[in-house]
Order: sequence, then C-alpha cells, then structure tokens
Amino acid sequence: MPIVCAAIAPHGGLAIPELSTDLSQGATTRASMQELGRRFAAAKPDTIFLITPHGIRIEGAFAVSGGWKAKGEIGPIKQEFDIDVDLSRAIVDQSNKNGVPAGLVSTGGSSGPSSTVPLDWGATVPFYFMGGSWNPKPKVVVAGPTRALTLQQHVDFGRAVAQACQASATRVGYIASSDLGHAHDSNGPYGFHPAAAQFDHWLADRIKEDNLLGLLDADLDLAANAKPDGLWQILTLAGARQVVPMKGEFLSYEVPTYFGLLCAGYAV
Repeated sequence: MPIVCAAIAPHGGLAIPELSTDLSQGATTRASMQELGRRFAAAKPDTIFLITPHGIRIEGAFAVSGGWKAKGEIGPIKQEFDIDVDLSRAIVDQSNKNGVPAGLVSTGGSSGPSSTVPLDWGATVPFYFMGGSWNPKPKVVVAGPTRALTLQQHVDFGRAVAQACQASATRVGYIASSDLGHAHDSNGPYGFHPAAAQFDHWLADRIKEDNLLGLLDADLDLAANAKPDGLWQILTLAGARQVVPMKGEFLSYEVPTYFGLLCAGYAV
C-alpha cells in the first residue's frame, strides 16, 4: 500500500493541553494538530512513519527504529507502540539500495520486547494527536535525519521510504516532525536573530505554494542563523511525494514562543 496521509507537525509541548499553563498560548497550533489527528484517524493507517530531529542519530546515515517497542513520555503522558519491524528493515534496505546510507538502531536487548527505541519529544508530541490515543494503536517506524548528508539526499531518503511502503501491504501515515526558526526571542536559549522570521516566512511560502521541492533552494547560511530543526524532515516528505502524489494544505503558522510552529496536511 502507498502512504495514505501525511503531515508537517511541530513538536512544541505547549500544544498539548495537559502541559500548558496558558491554553491561549499556541491555541492556533493546538487546533491544527487536532485537525491533523482527525485526518489521520479518518485515513486509518496501520503504521505511522515519523522522522524527528531529536532522536538517536547516526553520523552520516539515517537512523531507523530497529527494536520491537518504541517507548517515551512527555510530562505525565506515557506512550508505547509496537515497531513495524518489517517496514523498518524494508526502508533501510531500499535506502541503501538507492545509495542513501541508513541503518537500524535500538537499545536494550538485541531482539524481542526488551529491544526498544526511545521516543523523544519530536515523536511524543505529534503522536499525542496522531495515534497515541487510538484503540488499537498503530505500529510505528521512527527515523532520524543527519545533516552530514545533503538536502537532496534527504529527498532521496523520503523517496526510499515511500518505495518501501508501496511494496508493503501496510497503510502508512507519514509525519515530518518539524519546528521552524528557534531565534525569535532574545530571552530564548538561542537569542534573537532576524533570520528566524525571514527563514520561516520563506519556508511557509513554499508550503503554501505546495512546493516542497522548492526547499532544496534553502539558503543554508540563513538557516544557520535562524536555527530551524525542520527543514531536513520536510524535505524527506518532498521525496515521498515524488513516489506517492499527495495534495498539500497549509493549516497554520505562529510564533507563540522562541520558535516557529507550522502545520500542514497532505492527502492522496
């Protein structure tokens, strides 16, 4: 089966009501994430593939969940999923076949239920809205990018993900977990730089145009000052769309804190 739905989803914890002390902060993003959750539920994926910038990394290669269980928590919210081991292996095989380095990662036991992959906040926040409360829960595949590879290689990895999904009997949802510029606020951990707003608006315009491949033209010097963490994951979605055409819809963008939050949905 091909990918049946996709999303660009931020991972700021303020989107989760239980973690927010002021529900007006990030309200636009929260509403968009809830909408993405409804769309994913309607598409009924058996497995959700998610790529996050904050998980286990392999320098110079894409990291793909190779354990049996994915576990994590954010605040009081605990999450646990079965990993779609067959799809994880197929993605790694297809990526390496296509000339894009990728490998399986896990912790704990070498096999069986004690072989796990930790879920970072780049996974737990989107999963809160898409899959975490479903009964039955979807399986998951969690991947991590590497900035040691080129932007084009991120597109090529996304293409490999989609090709592996097409060869599977599984309905797959795709989440590019992505926050934008992290330099919007002088009181934030990265300080203020005008590049954050400039980069975010440029990227949002590409998404509004439904032109994810246009992100290959990103000014990496501008990005270095803006400090986004989402460009690379979004480019993998651009590659997946080369295999599985999906129509994109920009949902929202806001800056309720020191980093930008953007939501977009994709349907076949």
